Amino acid sequence: MKKLLCMVLAILVFASSIVPAAWAGEVDILVRKLVEKGILDESEGKVMLEEIRFESAKKDAVKKQEIVEEAQEDIAELTRKEIESILVKQNIAKPKKDSFQVYWKDGLRFDTADKNFKLKVGGRIMADTAWQKQETKLKDTVGKASGSAEFRRARLYMSGDIYKDFFFKAQYDFAGGDADFKDVYLGMKNIPYLGAFKIGHFKEPFSLEELTSSKYITFMERGLPNVFAPSRNWGAEFSNTLFNKRATWAAGIFRPSDGYGNYSGSGWNFTGRLTALPWYEDKGEKLLHIGTAWTVHDPRGTVRYRQRPEDHLSPRYVDTGTFQIDYASLFNVELALVYGPFSLQSEFIQGWVDQSHNNSSHTCFPSFYAYASYFLTGEHRKYKTSKGCFSRVKPKKNFSIKDKTWGAWELGVRYSYLDLEDKNIEGGIMQDITAGVNWHWNPNMRVMGNYVHSNRNRVGGADILEARFQVDF
Repeated sequence: MKKLLCMVLAILVFASSIVPAAWAGEVDILVRKLVEKGILDESEGKVMLEEIRFESAKKDAVKKQEIVEEAQEDIAELTRKEIESILVKQNIAKPKKDSFQVYWKDGLRFDTADKNFKLKVGGRIMADTAWQKQETKLKDTVGKASGSAEFRRARLYMSGDIYKDFFFKAQYDFAGGDADFKDVYLGMKNIPYLGAFKIGHFKEPFSLEELTSSKYITFMERGLPNVFAPSRNWGAEFSNTLFNKRATWAAGIFRPSDGYGNYSGSGWNFTGRLTALPWYEDKGEKLLHIGTAWTVHDPRGTVRYRQRPEDHLSPRYVDTGTFQIDYASLFNVELALVYGPFSLQSEFIQGWVDQSHNNSSHTCFPSFYAYASYFLTGEHRKYKTSKGCFSRVKPKKNFSIKDKTWGAWELGVRYSYLDLEDKNIEGGIMQDITAGVNWHWNPNMRVMGNYVHSNRNRVGGADILEARFQVDF
Protein backbone atom coordinates (compact mmCIF):
# COMPACT_ATOMS: atom_id res chain seq x y z
CA MET A 1 0.00 0.00 0.00
CA LYS A 2 2.92 2.38 0.81
CA LYS A 3 4.39 1.97 -2.64
CA LEU A 4 1.01 2.35 -4.28
CA LEU A 5 0.23 5.58 -2.40
CA CYS A 6 3.59 7.06 -3.37
CA MET A 7 2.92 6.23 -7.00
CA VAL A 8 -0.55 7.73 -6.79
CA LEU A 9 0.89 10.99 -5.44
CA ALA A 10 3.38 11.04 -8.28
CA ILE A 11 0.61 10.60 -10.79
CA LEU A 12 -1.44 13.34 -9.14
CA VAL A 13 1.42 15.78 -9.63
CA PHE A 14 2.99 14.77 -12.92
CA ALA A 15 0.30 13.13 -15.04
CA SER A 16 -2.05 15.94 -15.95
CA SER A 17 -3.91 13.60 -18.25
CA ILE A 18 -5.14 11.72 -15.21
CA VAL A 19 -5.83 14.44 -12.61
CA PRO A 20 -5.84 18.25 -12.74
CA ALA A 21 -2.63 20.15 -11.98
CA ALA A 22 -4.39 22.01 -9.15
CA TRP A 23 -3.71 18.99 -6.95
CA ALA A 24 0.03 19.73 -7.12
CA GLY A 25 -0.28 22.50 -4.53
CA GLU A 26 -1.53 19.94 -2.00
CA VAL A 27 1.47 17.60 -2.30
CA ASP A 28 3.12 18.88 0.89
CA ILE A 29 -0.11 18.33 2.87
CA LEU A 30 -0.61 14.84 1.46
CA VAL A 31 2.94 13.75 2.23
CA ARG A 32 2.65 15.09 5.78
CA LYS A 33 -0.52 13.05 6.21
CA LEU A 34 1.37 9.93 5.08
CA VAL A 35 4.08 10.62 7.68
CA GLU A 36 1.53 11.29 10.46
CA LYS A 37 -0.27 8.00 9.74
CA GLY A 38 3.01 6.06 9.82
CA ILE A 39 2.78 5.04 6.17
CA LEU A 40 6.10 6.87 5.59
CA ASP A 41 8.78 7.80 8.12
CA GLU A 42 10.21 11.32 8.17
CA SER A 43 13.24 10.50 6.02
CA GLU A 44 11.08 8.79 3.41
CA GLY A 45 8.78 11.83 3.42
CA LYS A 46 11.68 14.17 2.74
CA VAL A 47 12.94 11.99 -0.10
CA MET A 48 9.47 11.78 -1.56
CA LEU A 49 9.01 15.55 -1.45
CA GLU A 50 12.31 16.00 -3.25
CA GLU A 51 11.24 13.55 -5.92
CA ILE A 52 7.71 14.74 -6.60
CA ARG A 53 7.55 18.44 -5.69
CA PHE A 54 6.35 20.26 -8.76
CA GLU A 55 9.19 22.85 -9.06
CA SER A 56 11.96 20.34 -8.34
CA ALA A 57 10.60 17.90 -10.85
CA LYS A 58 10.72 20.53 -13.61
CA LYS A 59 14.52 20.87 -13.09
CA ASP A 60 15.01 17.16 -13.55
CA ALA A 61 12.85 16.14 -16.49
CA VAL A 62 14.56 12.80 -16.86
CA LYS A 63 13.86 11.76 -13.29
CA LYS A 64 10.30 13.02 -13.58
CA GLN A 65 9.76 10.87 -16.64
CA GLU A 66 11.15 7.80 -14.88
CA ILE A 67 8.78 8.30 -11.92
CA VAL A 68 5.78 8.76 -14.19
CA GLU A 69 6.59 5.72 -16.30
CA GLU A 70 7.12 3.51 -13.24
CA ALA A 71 3.85 4.64 -11.67
CA GLN A 72 1.94 4.35 -14.93
CA GLU A 73 3.08 0.76 -15.34
CA ASP A 74 1.87 -0.26 -11.87
CA ILE A 75 -1.41 1.68 -11.72
CA ALA A 76 -2.29 2.11 -15.37
CA GLU A 77 -5.64 0.46 -14.71
CA LEU A 78 -6.65 2.93 -12.00
CA THR A 79 -9.19 5.55 -12.96
CA ARG A 80 -9.35 8.99 -11.40
CA LYS A 81 -12.23 7.88 -9.17
CA GLU A 82 -10.26 4.86 -7.98
CA ILE A 83 -7.29 7.06 -7.11
CA GLU A 84 -9.55 9.41 -5.19
CA SER A 85 -11.11 6.41 -3.42
CA ILE A 86 -7.69 5.18 -2.24
CA LEU A 87 -6.89 8.57 -0.76
CA VAL A 88 -10.33 8.88 0.86
CA LYS A 89 -10.02 5.45 2.50
CA GLN A 90 -6.65 6.45 3.94
CA ASN A 91 -8.15 9.74 5.18
CA ILE A 92 -5.61 11.67 3.11
CA ALA A 93 -8.19 13.45 0.96
CA LYS A 94 -11.86 14.25 1.46
CA PRO A 95 -14.51 12.92 -0.95
CA LYS A 96 -16.56 15.27 -3.04
CA LYS A 97 -19.88 16.11 -1.38
CA ASP A 98 -21.95 15.21 -4.43
CA SER A 99 -20.20 11.93 -5.30
CA PHE A 100 -21.90 8.63 -4.42
CA GLN A 101 -20.00 6.01 -2.47
CA VAL A 102 -21.10 2.49 -3.29
CA TYR A 103 -20.76 -0.20 -0.61
CA TRP A 104 -22.39 -3.33 0.79
CA LYS A 105 -24.14 -3.43 4.17
CA ASP A 106 -26.67 -6.26 4.13
CA GLY A 107 -27.63 -4.84 0.73
CA LEU A 108 -26.32 -2.53 -2.00
CA ARG A 109 -26.06 1.05 -0.74
CA PHE A 110 -25.26 4.41 -2.31
CA ASP A 111 -24.43 7.41 -0.07
CA THR A 112 -23.13 10.88 -0.76
CA ALA A 113 -20.25 12.11 1.41
CA ASP A 114 -22.44 14.69 3.17
CA LYS A 115 -25.15 12.02 3.77
CA ASN A 116 -27.77 14.25 2.15
CA PHE A 117 -28.74 11.40 -0.16
CA LYS A 118 -28.85 7.71 0.69
CA LEU A 119 -30.16 4.92 -1.53
CA LYS A 120 -30.52 1.21 -0.90
CA VAL A 121 -31.44 -1.47 -3.44
CA GLY A 122 -32.63 -4.79 -2.08
CA GLY A 123 -34.95 -7.74 -2.35
CA ARG A 124 -35.75 -11.23 -1.11
CA ILE A 125 -36.42 -14.67 -2.56
CA MET A 126 -38.17 -17.35 -0.50
CA ALA A 127 -38.58 -20.71 -2.23
CA ASP A 128 -40.88 -23.07 -0.29
CA THR A 129 -41.80 -26.72 -0.55
CA ALA A 130 -44.13 -28.78 1.66
CA TRP A 131 -45.67 -32.21 2.24
CA GLN A 132 -49.11 -32.45 3.88
CA LYS A 133 -50.96 -35.46 5.32
CA GLN A 134 -54.59 -34.66 6.17
CA GLU A 135 -57.11 -36.80 7.96
CA THR A 136 -60.01 -37.82 5.70
CA LYS A 137 -62.72 -35.83 7.51
CA LEU A 138 -60.58 -32.68 7.49
CA LYS A 139 -59.80 -33.09 3.81
CA ASP A 140 -63.49 -33.53 2.98
CA THR A 141 -64.40 -30.43 5.03
CA VAL A 142 -61.72 -27.90 4.01
CA GLY A 143 -60.33 -29.38 0.80
CA LYS A 144 -57.00 -30.85 -0.24
CA ALA A 145 -53.75 -28.90 -0.06
CA SER A 146 -53.37 -26.88 -3.27
CA GLY A 147 -49.71 -27.46 -4.01
CA SER A 148 -46.32 -28.68 -2.87
CA ALA A 149 -43.98 -25.85 -3.94
CA GLU A 150 -44.09 -22.10 -4.51
CA PHE A 151 -42.14 -18.88 -4.40
CA ARG A 152 -43.58 -17.54 -1.16
CA ARG A 153 -42.02 -14.13 -1.75
CA ALA A 154 -40.03 -12.65 -4.64
CA ARG A 155 -39.50 -8.96 -3.95
CA LEU A 156 -37.44 -6.03 -5.16
CA TYR A 157 -37.25 -2.59 -3.63
CA MET A 158 -35.48 0.73 -3.53
CA SER A 159 -35.49 3.01 -0.51
CA GLY A 160 -33.59 6.05 0.60
CA ASP A 161 -33.22 9.47 2.17
CA ILE A 162 -33.47 12.76 0.28
CA TYR A 163 -31.90 15.88 1.80
CA LYS A 164 -31.60 13.98 5.12
CA ASP A 165 -35.11 14.80 6.37
CA PHE A 166 -37.19 13.05 3.70
CA PHE A 167 -37.42 9.35 2.90
CA PHE A 168 -39.18 6.93 0.57
CA LYS A 169 -39.56 3.24 -0.23
CA ALA A 170 -40.95 1.38 -3.23
CA GLN A 171 -41.23 -2.40 -2.80
CA TYR A 172 -43.01 -4.84 -5.11
CA ASP A 173 -43.68 -8.57 -4.80
CA PHE A 174 -43.68 -10.70 -7.96
CA ALA A 175 -44.66 -13.98 -6.27
CA GLY A 176 -47.81 -15.41 -7.83
CA GLY A 177 -47.14 -13.97 -11.27
CA ASP A 178 -48.06 -10.31 -10.78
CA ALA A 179 -46.50 -7.22 -9.17
CA ASP A 180 -48.32 -6.39 -5.94
CA PHE A 181 -47.57 -3.31 -3.87
CA LYS A 182 -45.93 -3.95 -0.52
CA ASP A 183 -44.26 -0.96 1.12
CA VAL A 184 -44.78 2.04 -1.16
CA TYR A 185 -44.59 5.30 0.75
CA LEU A 186 -42.85 8.63 1.30
CA GLY A 187 -42.33 10.61 4.46
CA MET A 188 -40.49 13.12 6.60
CA LYS A 189 -38.41 12.55 9.75
CA ASN A 190 -36.76 14.63 12.47
CA ILE A 191 -40.06 16.39 13.21
CA PRO A 192 -39.89 17.95 16.71
CA TYR A 193 -41.82 15.87 19.29
CA LEU A 194 -43.64 13.84 16.59
CA GLY A 195 -40.62 12.04 15.11
CA ALA A 196 -41.51 10.75 11.64
CA PHE A 197 -44.54 11.04 9.36
CA LYS A 198 -45.23 8.79 6.39
CA ILE A 199 -48.05 8.37 3.91
CA GLY A 200 -48.69 5.62 1.40
CA HIS A 201 -49.10 1.82 1.53
CA PHE A 202 -47.45 0.14 4.53
CA LYS A 203 -48.12 -1.97 7.63
CA GLU A 204 -50.41 -0.63 10.31
CA PRO A 205 -48.65 -0.50 13.72
CA PHE A 206 -50.13 -3.70 15.17
CA SER A 207 -48.54 -6.98 16.41
CA LEU A 208 -44.89 -7.67 17.17
CA GLU A 209 -44.78 -10.72 14.91
CA GLU A 210 -46.46 -8.89 12.01
CA LEU A 211 -44.12 -5.90 12.24
CA THR A 212 -41.05 -8.14 12.36
CA SER A 213 -40.12 -8.63 8.70
CA SER A 214 -40.68 -12.03 7.11
CA LYS A 215 -36.89 -12.01 6.55
CA TYR A 216 -36.35 -12.29 10.30
CA ILE A 217 -39.29 -14.25 11.77
CA THR A 218 -38.36 -17.44 13.62
CA PHE A 219 -40.78 -19.77 11.81
CA MET A 220 -41.74 -19.98 8.14
CA GLU A 221 -45.21 -18.57 8.79
CA ARG A 222 -46.50 -16.29 11.52
CA GLY A 223 -48.77 -17.73 14.24
CA LEU A 224 -52.53 -18.29 13.91
CA PRO A 225 -53.49 -14.97 15.61
CA ASN A 226 -51.94 -13.17 12.64
CA VAL A 227 -55.35 -13.49 10.93
CA PHE A 228 -56.37 -10.38 12.89
CA ALA A 229 -53.31 -8.25 12.06
CA PRO A 230 -54.38 -5.50 9.63
CA SER A 231 -51.00 -5.69 7.81
CA ARG A 232 -50.58 -3.26 4.87
CA ASN A 233 -53.15 -0.65 3.96
CA TRP A 234 -53.22 2.85 2.48
CA GLY A 235 -52.79 5.42 5.24
CA ALA A 236 -50.86 8.07 7.15
CA GLU A 237 -48.91 7.57 10.37
CA PHE A 238 -46.82 9.40 12.98
CA SER A 239 -44.19 7.47 14.97
CA ASN A 240 -41.34 8.20 17.36
CA THR A 241 -39.12 6.81 20.12
CA LEU A 242 -39.08 7.81 23.79
CA PHE A 243 -36.63 7.64 26.71
CA ASN A 244 -33.48 7.18 24.63
CA LYS A 245 -35.11 4.52 22.43
CA ARG A 246 -36.34 2.51 25.39
CA ALA A 247 -39.92 2.97 24.17
CA THR A 248 -41.74 3.52 20.86
CA TRP A 249 -45.15 4.77 19.82
CA ALA A 250 -47.00 4.89 16.51
CA ALA A 251 -50.51 5.92 15.46
CA GLY A 252 -52.25 6.32 12.14
CA ILE A 253 -55.46 6.28 10.16
CA PHE A 254 -55.84 3.89 7.22
CA ARG A 255 -58.07 2.88 4.34
CA PRO A 256 -58.42 -0.92 3.84
CA SER A 257 -56.87 -1.23 0.36
CA ASP A 258 -56.08 -4.06 -2.06
CA GLY A 259 -52.71 -5.39 -3.21
CA TYR A 260 -52.22 -2.38 -5.47
CA GLY A 261 -52.99 0.24 -2.83
CA ASN A 262 -56.47 0.95 -4.24
CA TYR A 263 -59.69 1.49 -2.29
CA SER A 264 -63.01 2.97 -3.39
CA GLY A 265 -65.19 2.58 -0.28
CA SER A 266 -65.74 4.75 2.80
CA GLY A 267 -64.34 2.43 5.51
CA TRP A 268 -61.36 3.26 7.69
CA ASN A 269 -59.08 1.90 10.42
CA PHE A 270 -57.53 3.75 13.34
CA THR A 271 -54.51 1.94 14.79
CA GLY A 272 -52.01 2.73 17.55
CA ARG A 273 -49.15 0.86 19.23
CA LEU A 274 -46.95 1.44 22.29
CA THR A 275 -43.85 -0.59 23.30
CA ALA A 276 -41.26 -0.42 26.08
CA LEU A 277 -37.98 -2.04 27.11
CA PRO A 278 -37.99 -2.23 30.93
CA TRP A 279 -34.78 -4.31 30.71
CA TYR A 280 -32.08 -3.80 28.05
CA GLU A 281 -28.44 -4.80 28.49
CA ASP A 282 -25.36 -5.64 26.42
CA LYS A 283 -26.68 -3.96 23.26
CA GLY A 284 -29.77 -6.14 23.24
CA GLU A 285 -28.22 -9.47 24.16
CA LYS A 286 -30.48 -9.35 27.23
CA LEU A 287 -33.84 -7.61 27.03
CA LEU A 288 -37.49 -7.66 27.98
CA HIS A 289 -40.00 -6.23 25.49
CA ILE A 290 -43.59 -5.41 26.38
CA GLY A 291 -46.14 -3.80 24.11
CA THR A 292 -49.78 -3.26 23.32
CA ALA A 293 -51.76 -2.17 20.28
CA TRP A 294 -55.36 -1.34 19.49
CA THR A 295 -57.25 -0.87 16.25
CA VAL A 296 -60.82 0.16 15.45
CA HIS A 297 -62.05 -1.10 12.10
CA ASP A 298 -65.10 0.44 10.45
CA PRO A 299 -65.50 -1.33 7.08
CA ARG A 300 -68.98 0.10 6.36
CA GLY A 301 -70.10 -3.33 5.19
CA THR A 302 -68.92 -6.92 5.70
CA VAL A 303 -65.96 -8.74 7.17
CA ARG A 304 -64.53 -12.24 6.95
CA TYR A 305 -61.92 -14.01 9.11
CA ARG A 306 -60.27 -17.19 7.84
CA GLN A 307 -56.93 -18.84 8.49
CA ARG A 308 -54.62 -21.55 7.23
CA PRO A 309 -52.48 -23.73 9.46
CA GLU A 310 -48.91 -22.44 9.66
CA ASP A 311 -48.27 -23.50 6.05
CA HIS A 312 -49.09 -21.21 3.13
CA LEU A 313 -49.64 -24.14 0.74
CA SER A 314 -52.51 -25.58 2.81
CA PRO A 315 -56.19 -24.58 2.48
CA ARG A 316 -57.87 -22.48 5.16
CA TYR A 317 -59.02 -24.70 8.01
CA VAL A 318 -61.23 -22.17 9.83
CA ASP A 319 -63.54 -19.61 8.20
CA THR A 320 -66.28 -17.38 9.58
CA GLY A 321 -67.69 -16.68 6.13
CA THR A 322 -68.73 -13.15 5.20
CA PHE A 323 -71.04 -11.38 7.64
CA GLN A 324 -72.39 -7.85 8.14
CA ILE A 325 -70.87 -5.71 10.88
CA ASP A 326 -71.04 -2.17 12.15
CA TYR A 327 -67.44 -2.09 13.43
CA ALA A 328 -64.67 -4.31 14.81
CA SER A 329 -62.15 -3.63 17.55
CA LEU A 330 -58.87 -5.51 18.01
CA PHE A 331 -56.58 -5.43 21.04
CA ASN A 332 -53.24 -7.15 21.61
CA VAL A 333 -50.59 -7.62 24.28
CA GLU A 334 -46.97 -8.42 23.33
CA LEU A 335 -44.21 -9.98 25.41
CA ALA A 336 -40.67 -10.98 24.40
CA LEU A 337 -37.60 -11.99 26.38
CA VAL A 338 -34.06 -12.40 25.06
CA TYR A 339 -31.41 -13.86 27.34
CA GLY A 340 -28.38 -14.55 25.21
CA PRO A 341 -29.10 -17.42 22.80
CA PHE A 342 -32.46 -18.16 24.50
CA SER A 343 -35.64 -16.23 23.72
CA LEU A 344 -39.36 -16.30 24.45
CA GLN A 345 -42.11 -14.49 22.56
CA SER A 346 -45.88 -14.41 22.98
CA GLU A 347 -48.92 -12.39 21.91
CA PHE A 348 -52.57 -12.39 22.86
CA ILE A 349 -54.99 -10.85 20.35
CA GLN A 350 -58.67 -10.35 21.12
CA GLY A 351 -61.22 -9.42 18.46
CA TRP A 352 -64.63 -7.86 19.22
CA VAL A 353 -67.20 -7.50 16.46
CA ASP A 354 -70.49 -5.59 16.57
CA GLN A 355 -72.62 -7.48 14.06
CA SER A 356 -75.64 -5.21 13.94
CA HIS A 357 -76.12 -1.47 14.46
CA ASN A 358 -79.77 -1.81 15.47
CA ASN A 359 -79.62 -4.99 17.56
CA SER A 360 -76.09 -5.23 18.89
CA SER A 361 -74.63 -8.71 18.90
CA HIS A 362 -71.11 -8.44 20.27
CA THR A 363 -69.01 -11.35 19.09
CA CYS A 364 -65.67 -12.22 20.70
CA PHE A 365 -62.76 -14.05 19.02
CA PRO A 366 -59.71 -14.82 21.25
CA SER A 367 -56.31 -16.00 20.00
CA PHE A 368 -52.73 -16.32 21.20
CA TYR A 369 -49.35 -17.89 20.49
CA ALA A 370 -46.22 -18.56 22.56
CA TYR A 371 -42.84 -19.82 21.44
CA ALA A 372 -39.27 -20.42 22.59
CA SER A 373 -36.09 -20.46 20.52
CA TYR A 374 -32.45 -21.27 21.20
CA PHE A 375 -29.23 -20.73 19.20
CA LEU A 376 -26.99 -23.78 19.47
CA THR A 377 -24.06 -21.71 18.16
CA GLY A 378 -24.37 -18.87 20.69
CA GLU A 379 -25.95 -16.04 18.66
CA HIS A 380 -28.97 -14.08 19.85
CA ARG A 381 -32.00 -12.47 18.25
CA LYS A 382 -31.33 -8.87 17.24
CA TYR A 383 -33.74 -6.15 18.32
CA LYS A 384 -34.38 -2.85 16.52
CA THR A 385 -34.99 -0.21 19.19
CA SER A 386 -36.19 2.41 16.69
CA LYS A 387 -39.11 0.18 15.61
CA GLY A 388 -39.83 -2.03 18.61
CA CYS A 389 -39.40 -5.31 16.70
CA PHE A 390 -36.75 -7.91 15.83
CA SER A 391 -34.23 -7.72 12.99
CA ARG A 392 -31.42 -9.59 11.24
CA VAL A 393 -29.48 -12.45 12.83
CA LYS A 394 -25.72 -12.36 12.15
CA PRO A 395 -23.84 -15.63 12.60
CA LYS A 396 -20.62 -15.53 14.59
CA LYS A 397 -19.02 -17.49 11.75
CA ASN A 398 -20.53 -17.74 8.26
CA PHE A 399 -21.05 -21.14 6.70
CA SER A 400 -18.01 -22.13 4.62
CA ILE A 401 -17.00 -25.61 3.50
CA LYS A 402 -13.49 -24.37 2.76
CA ASP A 403 -13.02 -22.82 6.23
CA LYS A 404 -14.97 -25.61 7.98
CA THR A 405 -17.36 -23.18 9.66
CA TRP A 406 -21.05 -23.91 9.95
CA GLY A 407 -23.00 -20.68 10.34
CA ALA A 408 -25.69 -20.25 13.01
CA TRP A 409 -28.14 -22.96 14.09
CA GLU A 410 -31.43 -22.14 15.83
CA LEU A 411 -34.18 -24.39 17.23
CA GLY A 412 -37.73 -23.26 18.02
CA VAL A 413 -41.10 -24.58 19.16
CA ARG A 414 -44.45 -22.75 19.13
CA TYR A 415 -48.05 -23.27 20.20
CA SER A 416 -50.85 -21.27 18.50
CA TYR A 417 -54.57 -21.06 19.23
CA LEU A 418 -57.40 -19.40 17.29
CA ASP A 419 -61.12 -19.41 18.16
CA LEU A 420 -63.54 -18.17 15.46
CA GLU A 421 -66.69 -19.47 17.16
CA ASP A 422 -69.10 -17.32 19.17
CA LYS A 423 -72.88 -16.93 19.19
CA ASN A 424 -74.12 -17.29 15.61
CA ILE A 425 -70.60 -17.47 14.09
CA GLU A 426 -69.24 -21.01 13.66
CA GLY A 427 -65.92 -20.47 11.93
CA GLY A 428 -64.11 -23.19 13.87
CA ILE A 429 -61.37 -23.54 16.49
CA MET A 430 -57.82 -24.43 15.47
CA GLN A 431 -54.62 -25.27 17.33
CA ASP A 432 -51.11 -25.66 15.90
CA ILE A 433 -47.89 -27.03 17.35
CA THR A 434 -44.85 -26.11 15.26
CA ALA A 435 -41.23 -27.21 15.64
CA GLY A 436 -38.56 -25.52 13.56
CA VAL A 437 -34.86 -25.44 12.77
CA ASN A 438 -33.09 -22.52 11.10
CA TRP A 439 -29.65 -22.76 9.52
CA HIS A 440 -28.26 -19.26 8.94
CA TRP A 441 -25.51 -19.56 6.31
CA ASN A 442 -24.60 -15.88 6.65
CA PRO A 443 -26.51 -12.66 7.49
CA ASN A 444 -28.31 -12.78 4.12
CA MET A 445 -29.06 -16.47 3.57
CA ARG A 446 -30.76 -19.21 5.56
CA VAL A 447 -32.49 -22.57 5.22
CA MET A 448 -35.61 -23.23 7.34
CA GLY A 449 -37.39 -26.44 8.19
CA ASN A 450 -40.74 -26.70 10.03
CA TYR A 451 -42.94 -29.53 11.23
CA VAL A 452 -46.55 -28.49 11.94
CA HIS A 453 -49.24 -30.55 13.62
CA SER A 454 -52.53 -28.71 13.07
CA ASN A 455 -55.93 -29.65 14.46
CA ARG A 456 -59.41 -28.25 13.91
CA ASN A 457 -61.75 -29.10 16.78
CA ARG A 458 -64.35 -31.78 16.00
CA VAL A 459 -63.09 -32.13 12.42
CA GLY A 460 -59.57 -33.55 12.36
CA GLY A 461 -55.89 -32.84 12.02
CA ALA A 462 -52.97 -32.71 9.63
CA ASP A 463 -49.22 -33.21 9.73
CA ILE A 464 -47.10 -30.92 7.59
CA LEU A 465 -43.40 -30.87 6.72
CA GLU A 466 -42.12 -27.74 4.99
CA ALA A 467 -38.81 -26.18 4.00
CA ARG A 468 -37.64 -22.79 2.80
CA PHE A 469 -34.52 -21.60 0.99
CA GLN A 470 -34.10 -17.86 1.52
CA VAL A 471 -31.83 -15.06 0.35
CA ASP A 472 -32.41 -11.39 1.11
CA PHE A 473 -30.38 -8.24 0.67
